[in-house]
Formats: sequence, C-alpha cells, structure tokens
Amino acid sequence: MSFLDRLNGRVAHVQHIQITDPLTDSLPPFSASSPMIRRRRPEVLAPAGNLNTVKAVIDAGADAVYCAGKMFGMRSAPKNLTMEELSQAVDYAHARNTRIFITCNVLPTNPEVEGIQNYVGALNDMGVDAVIVSDIGLLMAAHKAAPQLELHVSTQAGVVNYLTANAMYELGARRVVLARELSLDAVREIREDTPPDLDIECFVHGSMCMAFSGRCLISNYLTGRDANHGDCAQPCRWKYSVVEEKRPGEYFPVEESDEGTYLFNSQDMNMLEHIDDLLDAGATSLKIEGRGKSALYASTVTNAYKMAASVYVERRQAGDKGPIDLPQWLKEEPFKVTHRPYSTGFYYPDHQVTQSTDRGGYLNEWRIVGNVLSWQDGRLTFRARNLIQPGDTVEFIQTGRQPYRLIIDNDIRDEDGNRVEASNRPMYIYSIPCPQAFDQGIPMRAQVRKAKKV
Repeated sequence: MSFLDRLNGRVAHVQHIQITDPLTDSLPPFSASSPMIRRRRPEVLAPAGNLNTVKAVIDAGADAVYCAGKMFGMRSAPKNLTMEELSQAVDYAHARNTRIFITCNVLPTNPEVEGIQNYVGALNDMGVDAVIVSDIGLLMAAHKAAPQLELHVSTQAGVVNYLTANAMYELGARRVVLARELSLDAVREIREDTPPDLDIECFVHGSMCMAFSGRCLISNYLTGRDANHGDCAQPCRWKYSVVEEKRPGEYFPVEESDEGTYLFNSQDMNMLEHIDDLLDAGATSLKIEGRGKSALYASTVTNAYKMAASVYVERRQAGDKGPIDLPQWLKEEPFKVTHRPYSTGFYYPDHQVTQSTDRGGYLNEWRIVGNVLSWQDGRLTFRARNLIQPGDTVEFIQTGRQPYRLIIDNDIRDEDGNRVEASNRPMYIYSIPCPQAFDQGIPMRAQVRKAKKV
C-alpha cells in the first residue's frame, strides 16, 4: 500500500505509525561522534522556541529542528532553551534519528565576539549537529575552532548567487540558507553552479519580512529594539494613517482601505502545494518559519510538509516526473492554524508576495477544543479547551495521516457521567461516544463558529 493511499484515509487502524523512507531508513543513527552525514532526500526543517516544541515537532516527523539558546539567536521573543535544555534536545533528537541546529545568527558587535566564539565551542562539545551563523568572521572562526562542526549560513547573510554560495563553502559552510527574495529559477541556477555536497536550504512556510533577508532598522528607529539581535518590535505590521500638520488629531487613511493602511505588512508564505517545484529546482532542505509559534502550530505544519515530502519521494522513485497533486485535505492543513493571508513568496515572479493592506492580525478559523485523555469501550474522555456542542464536527490530529473526523451527537457527559448540553467549561473533563481509540494527548480541533448576524 502506497504512502498516498495511507494519506487518503484508507488505513483504518489508529495506532501510532512511523513514517518510513527508503532513501534514508538505511542511514545510521546520529550521534555526537558521527561524521557529517549528507542527506539523500528532502529534509523537513522545523522551528522550535522551547523544549516542549522541540519534542512536538520531532514527534510530528521533523528531520531536523532549529532552535536557539538564551544568547545570540535572532528571536528573543520565544523563551528559547537553557544549556541544559539544549543538551536534552540533542539527546531526544539523536535517539529519534533527528538533527538539532542552533541559531547563532545575530550580527555580533565587537564586545560579543569572544562570547559567541566560546558559545559555539560549548555547542560543539554538546554534540549539536550544526550551528547557523550570518557573520563571515564568525563563520571562519567557528570553522577553525571546531572543524568537524557543521556550519550553515543564515538567510541574514543574503546569499542570492552562486558566487557567494561558493565563497561560503570555501570558508567552511556546508549549507547556505538562501535569501527569501529569490525565484525558483535563481534557486535552480545556484544549485547547478555549486558543489553537490553544499546543502541548499529554502524557506517554504511562515512569516515574510519587508526588509531584505530580514535586515531591518525600522524597529531600531521607532522603538530602540534591535531587529538584528532578535528583538524586532515588528513595526512593519502596525496600522498607519496620515495626519495633516494643521489638523492635529484628524487621521486620514492612505487610500488602500477606509480602515487604515498596513503599509509594510507582508503576506505569509505557503509552499505546501509547490514543494515539488522547489525540490526539483535543487533545494535540499524545506525550512518552516515559526520559532515564536506554539507547539501545536509548529507540529501541525511540520506534519503537513513531512507528508507532502514523502509523497514527492514516492512519486519520483516511481519514475513520475510530473507535478505532484496532494490530497485536498492535506492542502487544507496550513489553513487550520493561525496565519496571515498566504502567498508563495517570491518563487513565482508572476504571482509574488504582496502586502496585506486591509488587516494586521491573524486569520484563526480553527481552534483547539480539547485533548484526549483516554478511550474505553467506545467512549472517549477528553479535557476541554473550548466549546463543543452536538452537531459540531471535531477533527483528531494524527501524525502521519489524515485527521479523523467525528460528528458530535447529543450524548456529551461530564466527569460524573451526567449528560450535559455542551462541553462549555475549559479544563473540565467530559466524555463522548467515539468508535475509534486515540492515544492520550491527541489534540481535537473544530472550526470557529461564525457570529450570527443580528
């Protein structure tokens, strides 16, 4: 039975399944003492802002995870990981044949140079699989101090051509994270003119930035918070209007919308339906943005891209060189997490990313309504998070397969077994009839109810 058959829901059992891949199943497990291993299939690279999310995305099928310690990473808003947590993350990942990459991609100032060099040395001793840097001096120093440590050049470095990619390779980089402003043709040309053992990493999902490769000073000017040290206040997402000098207090919209204008508010990227184009162009790693996002967001998106990548591998192994059409339910997965309006970034010049000029917030059309606690004799017990009523359709999110759908009947019961009209008390325990068994912790989601018009 093919992986696509399983995706389409033809497998009825609900026990946990392990996604296998004939291109990599023969690889030895990763360890701190293992030599650098070149991947032989698409890597799905997931974000994590804390240890809980690291474990969640690994369980969701990530091939590698990028995260940060408490220093020198380009995201200061997430909690990030202590050195002890980083060590735990490495152990958890390596036990599951997954790699851990640590971001050291700030633009370091003179007083930070010695500290960041010592930090990279500590990460090398810990056994992390790669360090992501954006500064050329740090790249050279890290390669000299830890020649066996894999070094990746961050998108902050703005690699947009094969000359720069080759130069980074000569300086010790084994991967370049290409600038998000490139087209598919540019990715293909870089792949063709660089060494085959230089990994090409491309962003496929998440927030975009109006500044080139994330290098921005708007936050510094307006708030004093340094975007190039991970402390961006995201003023590009703010709502702007015009005020005339002699009319203080009278604010005029900038024509885009009568509600105001979000001048620099970029759309999010969603390349799930087009990863075949990107992989055929030569991308080695598919990178998901979102170290500030929740574990549920990161694991849901990771699961979707992992399944899409597995479909790609299966089709190409079978000799199918045409476009890969994913199941409709899989295409819908990115729309079931919080997101801004989507685009395909700059990969297709005729349909490139634009501004979201009419709103500055997120779209949140689905929400978590509970988490499974147990299943016995056709009845499922869960801890409520949001309202569930008879007639609602609830989806159970499962790693490596299509979500299971259940229409809720009128037999909702509280913890004492009494029938209730709805599960309307968050964190309380309820039970419902359910023909399928699920493991503890499985998230349950449902569409947000639209407010009735008066």
